[in-house]
Amino acid sequence: MSRSGKTPPLDWADGTYEFALAWGELAELQDICNAGPFVVVARLASNQWRIEDVSGVIRLGLIGGGAEPAKALKLVQTYVEARPQDLVLNASFARGILETAIMGAPDEPPGEPEAARETVSD
Repeated sequence: MSRSGKTPPLDWADGTYEFALAWGELAELQDICNAGPFVVVARLASNQWRIEDVSGVIRLGLIGGGAEPAKALKLVQTYVEARPQDLVLNASFARGILETAIMGAPDEPPGEPEAARETVSD
């Protein structure tokens, strides 16, 4: 993932997709969820989300990532709305998309750099 807020290609539903939420998508998400992006991500993180939080993030993330709006809607109808048994999994996925959009993701792999782990000897 990059600090641009766009995910790398991710396997989801029936294929591999990129997700992104730019200003326009975040504004629409805010209207759909009646809450700002940080409130929505907090609800997703605390398992106090509403179904619109999940479906909205995924649909708008697909659009921001380059999917045609009609295709994004169809994917969400098929793989989110029609599959309530996968709602918790999709909520977790939505959380990752939204966190990447609003907070970015480090460009470096996690952990300490090699130089920081080396001990200094006299």
